Amino acid sequence: MRTHRFLTLITASTLLLAACGVGGDSGDSGSANKLTWASTGGQFQEDEKTALQVPFTTKTGTVFTNISPAEQSQVKTMVAAGKTIWDLANMSWIYAGAYCGELFEKLDDPALDRSKFPPGTTGDCFVPTYRYANVFSYNADLFPGAKPTSIKDFFDTKNFPGKRVVYDYPKAGLFEAALVADGVPPDQVYPLDLDRAFKKIDTIKSSLVFAASYGQIQQMLVDKQAAMVITVTARTIVSAQSGANLVPVWDFNTTDIGALVIPKGAPHKALAQQMLAFVTEPAQSVAYAKLTGTAPSRPDIDLNTVGYSDIQKKFNAFLPDRGKTIEQDKQWWIANTDALTKRWTSWKVG
Repeated sequence: MRTHRFLTLITASTLLLAACGVGGDSGDSGSANKLTWASTGGQFQEDEKTALQVPFTTKTGTVFTNISPAEQSQVKTMVAAGKTIWDLANMSWIYAGAYCGELFEKLDDPALDRSKFPPGTTGDCFVPTYRYANVFSYNADLFPGAKPTSIKDFFDTKNFPGKRVVYDYPKAGLFEAALVADGVPPDQVYPLDLDRAFKKIDTIKSSLVFAASYGQIQQMLVDKQAAMVITVTARTIVSAQSGANLVPVWDFNTTDIGALVIPKGAPHKALAQQMLAFVTEPAQSVAYAKLTGTAPSRPDIDLNTVGYSDIQKKFNAFLPDRGKTIEQDKQWWIANTDALTKRWTSWKVG
């Protein structure tokens, strides 16, 4: 079954305008080497420019045109119209897995050696460009006495009262956390027992806040409107830097990957694959990890060479002695995201 049919449709004319460069910044359009890069915008796209694009330009002379935001619906429209303009897009690997060969190019450059990456983190149309975790942490200012010490405490509102904020998307780490808190051994979490997970999440439903954006999560934590959170590494770091007195709980967390994917019909596919290989090389991986607090995509890169700040180290799930982590099962999520999202939406209002 194809996933993500739930995506909101936007008019083709609007999407094509966006795809052609609305919201972007361009270099010399006459350059022989050109790549159009679509991403999230904001500081993270600036970090991509600094750590990844500038060194590649220095090495190859490639000129980048930056577009934001990178939306799956725009890829669908461009491919359907036969007018793909983007070469690389920073978006969920789920899309690339669900529509591999249909809306996204298969990666066939020998330099993209999948044996370099952790097991379970690659697909025919994606390789990881960085790694992160869905980190469970609490606001220490709201727990002057007993402190949460395990993932079970996220679901214990009697001993640890307060709102729990999560990103409003099923793949944000909550379902795996619910199962482990309910007694499932971490290495037996997949395939997800959704009935059991929903039953566990039901026990704290009245204390859950479903955030529409990572910015909302950050604001709730800084304003002490939420006592606990499960959210991505980078947003946890930014929230702490903004004043939230967060303490991570290294009992159980899920890990995941970020990916740059190539839309079907990309005008510079070969060069885009060269860029993907370049991004995962140690120098660029380390530079990007240092800026963002994420982890390099390849396990052969020593995290001690990154030069993380103290606050980045505090929330880095890939350092030693950080409890049990499991990689989110890529094939399970590719196959089940659409059905689970529908169930999740219905459950929230039920």
